[in-house]
Amino acid sequence: MTSEDSNKPPSTETDEERSDQQNGDSQSEDARQSEPAPSGSSSSAQDPRDAASEERLVEQTKQQIRTLVREISQLAQSDIPLNDFFEGFLGRVVSSLAADGGAIWMVDDEERFELQYQIGLQKTGLVERDDHQTQHALLLKKVITSGKPLMMAPHSGSVDDGEAGNPTDYLLLLGAVKIDQNVKGAVEIFQRPGAGPATQRGYLRFVVEMCEIVGDYLKSRELRNFSDRQTLWQKLEKFISAVHASLDPKDATYTIANEARRLIECDRVSVARRHGNKYRVVAVSGSDNVDPRASTIRDLGNLATVVAKSREPTWYTGSSEDMPPQIEDALQTYIDQSHSKMIAALPLKQPEDPTPLAPGKRRSPPEVVGMLLVENIEDNRVNPSMRQRVDVVVEHSSSALANAEEHNGLFLMPVWRALGKASWVIKGRTLPKTISILIAVVTVLSSLVLIPADFDLKARGELQPEIRREVFATDNGKVEEVKVEHLSEVKKDQVLARLQNIQIDAELEALIGERDEVRADKMSIERRLLQPQRLTQDERNRLSGELDRIEKKLASFVLQIKLYKQKQDDLLVKSPIDGLMISWKPEERLMRRSVNIGQVLMTVVDPDGKWELLLRMPESRMGYVRREWNNLEAGDTLKASYILATDPGTHYEGTVAEIHGAADVDPEAGNTVLIRVAIQKNDLPREGLLPGTTVTAKLSCGRKCIGFVWLHDLISWVHTNILFWF
Repeated sequence: MTSEDSNKPPSTETDEERSDQQNGDSQSEDARQSEPAPSGSSSSAQDPRDAASEERLVEQTKQQIRTLVREISQLAQSDIPLNDFFEGFLGRVVSSLAADGGAIWMVDDEERFELQYQIGLQKTGLVERDDHQTQHALLLKKVITSGKPLMMAPHSGSVDDGEAGNPTDYLLLLGAVKIDQNVKGAVEIFQRPGAGPATQRGYLRFVVEMCEIVGDYLKSRELRNFSDRQTLWQKLEKFISAVHASLDPKDATYTIANEARRLIECDRVSVARRHGNKYRVVAVSGSDNVDPRASTIRDLGNLATVVAKSREPTWYTGSSEDMPPQIEDALQTYIDQSHSKMIAALPLKQPEDPTPLAPGKRRSPPEVVGMLLVENIEDNRVNPSMRQRVDVVVEHSSSALANAEEHNGLFLMPVWRALGKASWVIKGRTLPKTISILIAVVTVLSSLVLIPADFDLKARGELQPEIRREVFATDNGKVEEVKVEHLSEVKKDQVLARLQNIQIDAELEALIGERDEVRADKMSIERRLLQPQRLTQDERNRLSGELDRIEKKLASFVLQIKLYKQKQDDLLVKSPIDGLMISWKPEERLMRRSVNIGQVLMTVVDPDGKWELLLRMPESRMGYVRREWNNLEAGDTLKASYILATDPGTHYEGTVAEIHGAADVDPEAGNTVLIRVAIQKNDLPREGLLPGTTVTAKLSCGRKCIGFVWLHDLISWVHTNILFWF
């Protein structure tokens, strides 16, 4: 049917009859009222104004029908859901025919009738009685079987005879819906009876034309569905080919995440792999790297872990009331971070082994090798098509990831993979080169094992006189005076600095005042006792006792004053030895500063005595040093060679005198052990010999193969970080 035909009304006759049916009563009443009073003329004469009004009404009705037909045609050409099309189509057809209702019936694969959409079906009474439904079903079957339109008068046919019929009070108009001569359904209209035969035929022709429009819509829909399925199959083939392309688990997880998002048409897909008893997210669609420390990634991994334990897929579309508590808690924690509206957590299980089991044995449940996590950020709807695509993705992702995990778990797989990639080196013209390189490598390795070399361990330290003393603050106070300078010579007990403690001074003054008061009281009592004639025996006895108490109190004050004066003397910082002040600018560093008891203020050394090296050997190398130290025989020494930072071109020799029994923490070198090396002062240059000079030393720990000498740090690291864990 052409678009021009689809926009025509059924027929002029049909329009006139329908116009008469809708407006007949009102038009007749108007005509009677507009007739002039009979005056010798026929009473049936009609006023010309009534005829013009009727023609306008008919034309308006035709225009309305054309508009509805045009809307139906446009609706059929649009890409809208089936239910929306049936709703818009049937409503407009019923309105065009001024009918009381209608229904659209479709035939399923088992040739059963399915009601797709209806208007006014309850008015017909078909749903109230089973025999009416049976008779009506035979009528529909007749139309579907023959493929021809059918018009049935009200209450026609007999139920007892088992024939198709119309048990309703309506005129039933039925047209077959065809797609390429195949009947797919029927359109049924419940029309009011009473119109003439010609009008009823016009109704039926209109229904047939509308059925052709439905057929065109269904055909276009099938073509679109076929195109969509073709596109989906192409995406599915691409997905299957991509996820099974690599046997590397890392590549497989990233491929699953990115390709599954395109196939499922969701916002985000993540893949989690098993690590021990937990599952960690290792791939997220659209992301090259995954930060395992991110809070959202950790929460998503926790969700994958609890769902994997249940071994059942979990779908969240807005409500988590029916979920187990542990899954609900993990899900809500993640949703608070991601704000996703739909989440599907789907276990990726290892495919079942098709090998038949022996009688009486039970197959263990398949292992969960990973988790597929599908998310929608804004939409929580999940249609059946999406679920089908998700099921396909889960099936193929499970086998792909399981194969990759199994392949990667083969013994020494990284080695076999590397050898497979390097097979070209033994083919063709590269074989002589390969043999030459192999001989060179064997020669080098043999040299590293067979050639001995001196095993010397390097350490850094400083040059110091053996006699050195730290000068401490003997009490709390403030430095009031510094009497020495940097590199100035000092004598034993020489005052280096003077401290002031206001509290000690104040307490000493208070004690002196109290002592003087007690001394005055004592002198007063002694004067009174020198005049015995003025005192009674009782007064003399009382004064004698009080004199004894005052003398004891006075002695206590004298002792306290002596101790506080000793404290004042301790505020004088004195040199403990004769020597050289090596502290840098002591006056600038200490003047007017508050110091605490025991705080190091200065350092004094004796540069004229013996000197020594203080080396800080890293703790990781002390095992070699102690073994060599413990294996020394009587009379042997552990040699040390060193250079000074001030004279790097000259090598000096020394012997290890002492190894500290505990490790210390050095801010720069970490954990170190202090080693004291005895040296000959006369070998050192007199110029530039300063305490604290930086020294680089080597301790001789015997002879080892040259490979061990060069790579001992690497060997220690391998023993600590790799071999220890196996």
